[in-house]
Amino acid sequence: MKEEKVKFIIIIAGSIFMVIFCILPFIFMALVSFSSRPDFLSARTLFSFTLKNYYSVLTTPSLHFIDYLRNSLVISGISAGFCVLIAALAAYSITRLSLPHKTFILFFVLAVSMFPQISLVSYLFKFMAGVGWINTYRALVFPYIAWILPLSLWILVSYFAQIPRDLDRAGLIDGCSRWQILRKIIFPVAAPGIFSTALLAFIFAFNEFMFALMLTSDHHARTVPVGIALFQGLHGELPWGDIMAASTITTIPVVILTIMFQRHIIQGLTRGAVKG
Repeated sequence: MKEEKVKFIIIIAGSIFMVIFCILPFIFMALVSFSSRPDFLSARTLFSFTLKNYYSVLTTPSLHFIDYLRNSLVISGISAGFCVLIAALAAYSITRLSLPHKTFILFFVLAVSMFPQISLVSYLFKFMAGVGWINTYRALVFPYIAWILPLSLWILVSYFAQIPRDLDRAGLIDGCSRWQILRKIIFPVAAPGIFSTALLAFIFAFNEFMFALMLTSDHHARTVPVGIALFQGLHGELPWGDIMAASTITTIPVVILTIMFQRHIIQGLTRGAVKG
């Protein structure tokens, strides 16, 4: 009994520590964003309150925060949509059709995804400049799809593999084509996995920094992470209040989506991890 109590205490203490470790930066970010005298390293930020930083971020034309946020939402949404569609079709083909070298295909996709972004961005910049896509949505959507596709494919392959093949056979017996089976049977059954994959793909694209930094030049296509990183005051100082306010506003939608749909995310990620 004593050993069980010690184990229980260690688990509880470790859980509390991890929660505090993860949440504390967000709490500090929010406190600085509400400070009337924002200073990133000063304790006085904890004892002053104002909404002027949020008002400044949302209304100052030179900051272009609304433009950055709109760009991020549009680019991330388009990228996630196309990525999940392609990954779903590929996952169905790998798990249902008689394709040669399926395992090789999966591991090849995984190997390609391991190349760091910094090793590809210079060539990607030359290509985008050559076709005239620099500072456009297309310059980010296509790289994002390629970047997120391996993760989406592996998640959906593990999910589709657990869907009984009897459903396919029943559909074929009823006269359905493969497309009809996919659209009317597999997609509805796999909806939790598809939804969780789409949400993760959206978050990955929304938070991406390297490609957005190198392939955009102004607010017409620049996304929120880069826009916030490039916030600068009139005399070159860092406006910590504006930065933290913009970061808080940017974080809230992702947090709300995760909290609202965490059950679907967990179900989508774990169903393919167990048999049955």
